[in-house]
Amino acid sequence: MLAMLIAAVHPGARLIAANPGDWGIDVLLGELSGLVVIWQSKYFWPLVNRHRQTDIRSSFAAAVANAQAKGYRIRRWVLCVPCSMDAPTARWWDRWRARKQRETGIIIELWHETTLRNLLITPDAAHVRRHYYDPYTSPPIPVQRRAPVRALPEPEAERLDDALFVRQLRAAGHVEVAAAKREYFNAELLARDVADKGLPEELDALAESDAIVHGIWESRFNEHAGRAAADPMLPGLHPDVMRDIRESEHAFPTTLAAGAVHRCGLLHRLVDQRQAGWVAHWRNVAAERGATGTNGGNGEGKR
Repeated sequence: MLAMLIAAVHPGARLIAANPGDWGIDVLLGELSGLVVIWQSKYFWPLVNRHRQTDIRSSFAAAVANAQAKGYRIRRWVLCVPCSMDAPTARWWDRWRARKQRETGIIIELWHETTLRNLLITPDAAHVRRHYYDPYTSPPIPVQRRAPVRALPEPEAERLDDALFVRQLRAAGHVEVAAAKREYFNAELLARDVADKGLPEELDALAESDAIVHGIWESRFNEHAGRAAADPMLPGLHPDVMRDIRESEHAFPTTLAAGAVHRCGLLHRLVDQRQAGWVAHWRNVAAERGATGTNGGNGEGKR
């Protein structure tokens, strides 16, 4: 799609195949014996954050090194991403871009989601938009089956007051926990249904989903806990993790009929199973619970 879009607004642009490498070029305009423009595509999603800075620096360095080794010059280097940068990364990009332009004389640009959308709605790119995005010509997107979201019964809500995942939230300063209880309750219903049916593909999907939410939590926990002046209560950890889970639907296996509520609840289940927490000392909070949590530490909710 990107190659067609670039060719629509820059006739003559073409893809470069990796065999085995692509010289740091995804789409090229110009001749590899003279002056060229290079587009580098990076599928970062759902946003570009500080963890992507090394990839960006490496891609630009590879493009410059190959140009010097192969005997051509880069006039413009364009990074293409399907999303936007968060504020700290945008500041880093602006400074890095200005410094590298001074050092190399290469014009550096960013084509983010807004730039790509603006190009797709131009008359020159109408055929690209129709080919990839026209809802009347593209195959219909299948509707994913979703488990219903159930209301939390009052007796169950009271019982969950003593749950370890609620205690972890309280330790992090959370006052309202009703939504978290409902998320946990619905994830428990989903997990029980999967266990009762015993279908291998659903059991595998549940295990994979658990691993995904655990990985999201771990990445964000390390980020927050690793800050020099980190507050032991890690105040931004919970919202960051839950936002990542809600925005990463594409990463979860479609075999599991889980919506956003269920996916968030899966992480509450892991917290209740002493595999995660919301404060820097979460292991101490878990240890204080002994074997009195909602699941007794064995990963199986009470029926």
